[in-house]
Amino acid sequence: MKQTTDSKTKIIIYTIFILMLGLFLAYGVIYKFPTLFQETITKIEKDVTVTDEGIADAVEKVYDSVIIVSNYKGNNLYASGSGFIYKADKNDFYIITNYHVIASGDNFKITYTDGEEVEATLLGGDQYADIAVLKTKARDNFKAVEIGSTESLRVGDTTFTVGAPLDFTYSWTVTRGIISGKERLVEVSLSNSSDSDYIMNVLQTDAAVNSGNSGGPLCNSNGDVIGVISAKISSTGVEGMGFAIPIETAKEKAEQIIKGESTEYPSIGIYPINVSTALRSREYYSYLASLNITSGVLIGGVEKGTAAEKAGLKARDVITKINGKDISNTAYLRYELYKHQVGDTIKITFLRDGKEKTVSLKMTATSSL
Repeated sequence: MKQTTDSKTKIIIYTIFILMLGLFLAYGVIYKFPTLFQETITKIEKDVTVTDEGIADAVEKVYDSVIIVSNYKGNNLYASGSGFIYKADKNDFYIITNYHVIASGDNFKITYTDGEEVEATLLGGDQYADIAVLKTKARDNFKAVEIGSTESLRVGDTTFTVGAPLDFTYSWTVTRGIISGKERLVEVSLSNSSDSDYIMNVLQTDAAVNSGNSGGPLCNSNGDVIGVISAKISSTGVEGMGFAIPIETAKEKAEQIIKGESTEYPSIGIYPINVSTALRSREYYSYLASLNITSGVLIGGVEKGTAAEKAGLKARDVITKINGKDISNTAYLRYELYKHQVGDTIKITFLRDGKEKTVSLKMTATSSL
C-alpha cells in the first residue's frame, strides 16, 4: 500500500516538473523570439478579401443624362463632344460641356440616348475654366445628374466616364478606372501655338479618355458626377492619363454663366513673352543669355495707364515670381494672377539688367495680361 502511494506521489511530482519545464521553455521562446507570434497576428490583420460586383447600377443612374454636343459653323459640323444635363427646371435643361467643344461655333445641337436631336442655345463659356453651358427645352423621361463632391475623394477610388469617343459610332461608351491623382497642374494651350497659355488644376484618372469624351462626366462609384472630362496626354509611351475639372470648379463657373454674370480676370497690363521662346529670338537672345536664365516671363511691352506702368515695370524686365511663387512661363503667370480678384495687391519679383527687384501693384482689368 505504501509503495502504491509512493508511486502516485512520484507521478504527481514528475507531472508538475514536466509542466513547469514546459512553461519555462515557452517563456524562454517568447522572451528570445518576441516577434514570432506578432508576425502571425500581423498577417491575419492584413488578410483582406476584395469583391467586385461591377458598377452597372451607377452607370444606369447617369447614362441617359449624358448627351452628345454638335458644334456647327453655318451648316457644317465643326466639332463634337460630350456633355451632361447639369440642372433642370420645368421648362429647360442646362447642359455643361467644355468651352473648347463649342469654341468658334455659331449654332449647336444636342443628341439624347434615344437618338432625338434638338437645337440648343449657348448661354456662355469661359476659355480659362474650359466650361460652357448650353440651354435646351426640357424633355420627359430625362433628368439632371446627381452632383457629387471631391472633398473626400481618395487616390484609388473607382471612377468611370460616359461619352462619345472618336465619333458618333461609339456614342455613350463607358470606361472605368480609378482616381490616379488629385490637384494635378496641367499646362493647356488655347491656340495652335506650341506655348502653353494657362494652367488647370485637375483630377487625374486612368479611365480611357479619347477625343470626343471632352465635356462628359467623370463619376464616382455611386454614379455621382465629380468632374468634367477636359483633356488627356497623348504621346508615345503615355497611356491612361486623362484629366477632369473638379465638379466644384465646374459648378461655380456654370452658375455664373446661368446667372448671366461675366468673369472679370485681373490684369497687370503687360505683353508677355516666354523666356524659352524669346531665347530663340535674335532680338532678345544676347540680353537673356547675359542674365543666365532659361525660364520666366519677359515683358515685351507695358500698356499705358496700367498697374504695371504705375509700379515702374518696363519692357525687357523678366518676371520670375508672383507673391514668392516661381513663374516659369506665361501659363504659370496667368495661373498665379487668376487666383486673385481685380483690385487685389500682389508682389512681383523681376530681373532688370541682372539685378533682382520687387514691386507691389494693385491689379485692374485691361485688354492685356
